[in-house]
Amino acid sequence: MGALLLVLAPLRMINESVLAIGRAIGIFAVAAMVIAILVQVFFRYVLNSALPWPDEAARFCMLWMTGLMAPTAFRRGGFVAIDTLVILLPKLLGSLLALFLLFVSLAVLVVAVQIGWSEVTGFAGRFATASLYVPTDLSLENWFRVPRSWMMASLVVGLIMLISVNVELILRAIVRMLGGADRLPAIPLDEKIGAE
Repeated sequence: MGALLLVLAPLRMINESVLAIGRAIGIFAVAAMVIAILVQVFFRYVLNSALPWPDEAARFCMLWMTGLMAPTAFRRGGFVAIDTLVILLPKLLGSLLALFLLFVSLAVLVVAVQIGWSEVTGFAGRFATASLYVPTDLSLENWFRVPRSWMMASLVVGLIMLISVNVELILRAIVRMLGGADRLPAIPLDEKIGAE
């Protein structure tokens, strides 16, 4: 069990640091998404002249927010789960079932990363977005059309972060099954986000 705790400690610290950065960027993405939507509502309904870019900008921000925030929710147990069977089973069997499900999740995530990477680097990733441009200099005279691969990269980044969290949760489950639950540090909750 000591070896598991030695492996778990740096992984836990890496996850805490990376997830904190992801939450900060995710919060910015939510704010940018809301601003883009409000700009579109104002132009569409007040000025009667809809802009082409806010819908795509909001979608871009939403995908990145999801990719960066989902690992935190997974780590804190914030995903919807049907755990009735795990609770009804004897403790050891319930723990084994939960561990098995974490391994199944890991396998799905690994396959999903491969699919996501092929989307980023494949045919679809070579196209540019329809209407999302960013300035390339401060004069605002030159603009760059954002590639779709940047949007799809949110999937890959989020999945890699989910794999890291999944491995941590597997190690934590094994330590608990070996009787070391009291030696596991609690997963910190960021009270600024309001998580339970």
